[in-house]
Amino acid sequence: MLDQILQYDKELFLYLNNWGSEYWDNLWLAITYLYSSTPLYAALLFLIYKKFGWKALLLIVVIFAGVIAFTDQITNIFKDAFQRPRPCAAEGIIDLTRFVAPRCGNYGFFSGHASNSMSTAIFAGLLLRPYYKNLIYFLLIWSLVVAYSRIYVGVHYPLDILCGLTFGALSGFGFYKLCKYLIKRFISA
Repeated sequence: MLDQILQYDKELFLYLNNWGSEYWDNLWLAITYLYSSTPLYAALLFLIYKKFGWKALLLIVVIFAGVIAFTDQITNIFKDAFQRPRPCAAEGIIDLTRFVAPRCGNYGFFSGHASNSMSTAIFAGLLLRPYYKNLIYFLLIWSLVVAYSRIYVGVHYPLDILCGLTFGALSGFGFYKLCKYLIKRFISA
């Protein structure tokens, strides 16, 4: 059963990865680049400051750093535990992959980019939802685009992405609940 799921995962990866063309490669490399979302993060911090003030912003920044550190480190634990080679390094698939990323990395299960972007989308989207009702939809689309970029550049399978998105959503929601509690207890009191 697991072998069949992994086979479907490889086939779906090849299908999605081979949608790419040289014309779009630089765009997807920019999207997948770690710091390309910095303007979005800065805008989110500004919106949080505008609605919550300085004290809450400082608390939220610390909690948000915790979200990213948590998702990033758990991702690394899973990668080391499962040791699933990335498609750009897997025998039998590497020759069929459009690999356009600057480097491959060792293991890919599950995607840190997908996990981090989704945790950010859920955390910030829920936090700002009372003030900017549709922002969460924009953030979810942004997260899905970042996640797909990892397939496009050839470094993650769809299952890596799906698990990363799921873990990121759960983490973002958990840290959002923690944040709401801490704001109520220490800032709003």
